[in-house]
Amino acid sequence: MKIKNLKINGFGKLKDKDIILEDNFNIIYGKNEAGKSTILKYIISMFYGLSKNKNGGTVPEIEKYEPWNKEEFSGRILYELDNKETYEIYRDFKKKNPKIYNQNLEDISNKFNIDKTKGNQFFYDQFGLDEEIFTSSIITKQTEVKLDEKAQNILIQKISNILGTGEDTTSYTTIANKLKKKLTDEVGTPNTKERPINIIQSRIDELTQKKAGLEDYRDSKANIDRIIKEKNEIIEREKEELEKLKKANLKKEALKEDENRIKINKDIINNIQEDILNIKKEKQKYNINENKGLSKLNILVLFILLLLSFAGLILLKNIYLKLIVPIAFTVYCIYIFLKLKKQKKNNKEIIKKQNEIQERINILEQNKEKQQIELEKIENEYNKELEQIKKDSGIANLEKNLLEYIDIKQNDINEKIVVLHTLNIDNENATKMLESLVDIEEELQSLKQEKEELQQKGENIRRALEYFEIAYNKMKEQITPKFTKELSSVMENISNGKYTNVRINTKGEIIVETDTGKYINLENLSIGTIDQIYLSLRLATIKEITNENMPIILDEAFAYYDDERLKNILTYLNSQYNNRQIIIFTCTNREKDILEKSNIKYNYIELE
Repeated sequence: MKIKNLKINGFGKLKDKDIILEDNFNIIYGKNEAGKSTILKYIISMFYGLSKNKNGGTVPEIEKYEPWNKEEFSGRILYELDNKETYEIYRDFKKKNPKIYNQNLEDISNKFNIDKTKGNQFFYDQFGLDEEIFTSSIITKQTEVKLDEKAQNILIQKISNILGTGEDTTSYTTIANKLKKKLTDEVGTPNTKERPINIIQSRIDELTQKKAGLEDYRDSKANIDRIIKEKNEIIEREKEELEKLKKANLKKEALKEDENRIKINKDIINNIQEDILNIKKEKQKYNINENKGLSKLNILVLFILLLLSFAGLILLKNIYLKLIVPIAFTVYCIYIFLKLKKQKKNNKEIIKKQNEIQERINILEQNKEKQQIELEKIENEYNKELEQIKKDSGIANLEKNLLEYIDIKQNDINEKIVVLHTLNIDNENATKMLESLVDIEEELQSLKQEKEELQQKGENIRRALEYFEIAYNKMKEQITPKFTKELSSVMENISNGKYTNVRINTKGEIIVETDTGKYINLENLSIGTIDQIYLSLRLATIKEITNENMPIILDEAFAYYDDERLKNILTYLNSQYNNRQIIIFTCTNREKDILEKSNIKYNYIELE
């Protein structure tokens, strides 16, 4: 992989920069504070973006490199893979994700994985390198050491780390100790006290004991719940029956009007009947025998007077006596005649009166009949409603006051409610106990899960230790010899054969063999030589991290090299890494002068 072009629109102090890089050597020259480190950070940021976190610094990276004018904070990078495919990345640093274009300028951004925190992972997908590995292997910066014992020890430690773990900032011993401390502090063991897993286990034991004492309340509450449910159902049914009774009573109360109407109608009929009887009695007064003509007595009297008249005429001599009886007979006949005439007249009046009375009787009879029909209608409706009330209330005999049934039913319900209230109190007590049981069970479940997680975490840490030790031993057995072989080759070339072999003993100490066969501990070498070994290890690492021929980026990496060592390393890089792009950031012209004297082609970029 080779970086072809950097177009910096705005990044830190840099603005409107267009930098073209060649395939092999590229020297980016600039005095201190000219922007070399900013360009290097720009390259890294184009691949991985800028963090919005402080990451141990005083300000976030994105704020540190935001241009002062804040107009443009963007740029583009063009790079080519070993298979000649090219990619252009445009990034607006204020946004999380860049735009990625292939060699046909097609936007292929969506073809790569997107991390919610870090954004588009195109560079990792292509090369399998995260930012930490990229910066700790591809880039070699000027060592932060000075020519004193402390600085030398720091550099030696970095070299030991590379030989042990493959990274200069990572020590096997440090990692192993951290993992062991992590296991003890964050998990704990059966032999520890007051560690997370010990505290959790102690709480689990305590809660398990409490739970055992509360288990009986579960069955008790289930039984109470069942009884309460049954009681509620009975009460609800009886309330429904009570409502039916109340509705029936309301309907029965509503029938009182019909009852009154029936009574009134019956009273009317009775009154009419009485009137009819009274009128009939009145009629009987006019039903005397006068309407039959002469009575037997009158006829007898007339007959006697008639006989006496005949007898007087025959027997009596006295004329006056003879005339008395006929006169009496005549007078009586006149009396009878007048009486009959009067009787006839009276009879006419009686007949008229009887007819009037009969008319009244007929009217009353008709009225009675109407009232009787109305009464039957009301009674039929009343009886029909009454039957419906009996059906609705379930009471066949409504002669008893419905209010009594209602009172009986209400009292029965009240008694059941009192019993239910007592049951609810018992249920509340059981519920409270069960709530604490539920809380205990939930806490137990949570604690057991937490314990499992801690156990898993502990298992993961132990496995990490185991695998790390296996990896460490494997590196010592396989990778370290490869490193030392590569390192020995580099050291022999750049030291003109002075140091031909670099070894690591069983104690992890680095031993350097001189051209005379003498072994020297790394601590006894000069800082320049140690720096050479450090650079050699980084070059050896680059070959192992990815299948792609990644660039070698050297940032003031030759600060402690004399001219002879610098010439040797540059010549070695040209001969052994001619298939890789080499980018050198420097504040001197030494690299440029040596490359020119050695007739090595290079691309020179000077920063103003």
